[in-house]
Parts: sequence; structure tokens; C-alpha cells
Amino acid sequence: MALGSAQITITSAANYIPELWLMEVIAAYKANNVMRGLVTLYNHNKKKGDVLHIPNFTRSLASVKAADTEVVVTAPTHSVTNISLELHYHYAKLLEDMPAIQALPSLRQAYMDDAGYAIGRQIDFNLTNLGTGLQGGTLDASPGTPDVPTMLYGAQALIGSDGATAWSHFDAGNAAALADAGVRRSMRRLDDVNVPLTNRAWVVPPVTRESLLGIPRYTEQAFQGDGSPIKTGQIGNLYGSPVMVSTDAGTTSTLSGTVTPRVVLYFHKSAFALAEQLRPRAQTQYKLNWLGDLFVVDTIYGVAELRNDAGVALIVPA
Repeated sequence: MALGSAQITITSAANYIPELWLMEVIAAYKANNVMRGLVTLYNHNKKKGDVLHIPNFTRSLASVKAADTEVVVTAPTHSVTNISLELHYHYAKLLEDMPAIQALPSLRQAYMDDAGYAIGRQIDFNLTNLGTGLQGGTLDASPGTPDVPTMLYGAQALIGSDGATAWSHFDAGNAAALADAGVRRSMRRLDDVNVPLTNRAWVVPPVTRESLLGIPRYTEQAFQGDGSPIKTGQIGNLYGSPVMVSTDAGTTSTLSGTVTPRVVLYFHKSAFALAEQLRPRAQTQYKLNWLGDLFVVDTIYGVAELRNDAGVALIVPA
């Protein structure tokens, strides 16, 4: 017996197929990550173990070959960085039958997008927190919370105006807006320790984007060729390194407690690492006792600083 178009097919039931939900969540997750694409990524998806041991290769120097002598054999000791896979975050919503039936399908889409955003933002928090360890600083042990993280930066952090003066949290602090001198000094700081020129990036808060748009060499046609930053309000790169604007760029505290300066990070991808043991997964279950669908997205990962001289933290006013 032919049923015509009465069958329930994969197409008509698409909104109830978890695999499609997962694809939507991952798309939102990737779209809302800033830091993830800028750091070293270790794919440990669904593999066993709770700690990754990452070898840190120690480079050697060339030796002079003297006449009539043996070659000089060296045996450098290579260190290791451990990444604990200890961070397990989730996003959960229970959608009861009445709103599920009465609401537009876009409601489910909104929750999928929100799940990807929340998980992506949390990972950004954890990676941003690693900035406290740059240039020999002490890593902030705080894992980050669902808000702009306040990290405790020491004197190893510098101020944005010159990239050379140590940050001080006394009284209201000495934070200063990012200026061209600070940009160039930060670049030199990485150059001096042979950090590769490629795969460097800036992660700045919106207040720094505002400052950069006021620096002529980054905006005006005489310097940029077409003056595109003035036309679009976007700053593509600073001397070859991309600029990523993030509302989740960290804050730091002062003893006065009246101001919360923001943090600019300039780093190479070798500075930080993200190890994903469980990429964001979406699961659903109908809960009979609640007459609704439980929708949960979770992820397991770890973050670590790999090379503390491959980046610099600059403190700027809020």
C-alpha cells in the first residue's frame, strides 16, 4: 500500500537526530573560539590516559671542526611538559514538551548555538589564563569562570605603551594603552629568543581595538595603501601578525580595587597548548518524569604553557 508523503523520513525528523545537533554545536563551537586556532592543538580524542607528556626539544649549536680532531658530539637534555586532562565542562538544558511543541524550530537551533558558544568561551578562558606564566611569570591556577577572567599578573607583565615597563598593581596600577612602541618592543622580545615570525598573533580586548584605530600608521591610506581600517573599522594585522579582538580577553586587578585593567596577549602558537580528549559531544535523552528532552553538551580537555618566552602579556586600561 502506497502511503504517499505520509512517511516520517530522515528529512522530516532531522531536528531530532542527535548527529545533526552535534554538527551544529561543533560549528558554533569553532566559530566562537578565538584562542583555540592560535595555539598548539593536540588531538587526543577518546584516547585513554589522564596526562599527556609533551617533549620539549632542546636545540643545539654548531661546533667548530678543527683540523685533525674528532667531531664534537653533544647530547642535550630534553625537558617535558605535562598536560593534565582534568577539565570537564558541560552545558545542559531540559526542554519540556509544551515549549518543544509550541515553539518554532529555531528555539532548538538557538540552544545548539548557545551550547557551542558556552563551551568555546570556557576553553578560551582557560587558554587566556595561561598568559600569566609568560616571561617567567607564575601561572594563575584559576581555571576561569563563565565571565571575563580576572588573572593575577606579576611584574613579568608589561604595560602597553612601551612594552618595556613592568606592570605594577599598586594603587590604581600603571596600565597604559597599547602604542606603536609597545607593539615593536614586544615583537623584538620574541625575536631576541628566536621565536619564529610565522604563527604569531595578537589577542586584544575591544578597548585596544579602539586605541589601535587611532594610530595613523595602522589606519591611514598613506600607510595602509587603501585605508581599509578607516573604512571598515577592522585591523587585520600588526606588522604581519593577525589581530584577534576578543571580549573575553582577561582582566587583572589592582590594590585600589577601583579599576580592572585589561590584558593584551602577543604570542607564538608554541607558547600554549590545548589537548582535547573529548571534543564537544551532544547527547539527548527523553526524561519521562519531566516530560521533556534533556540536551547535554560536554567536553574534556587540558591546557598548558609550553614555552614562556614565546609570548608577552601587556596590561592596558579598561
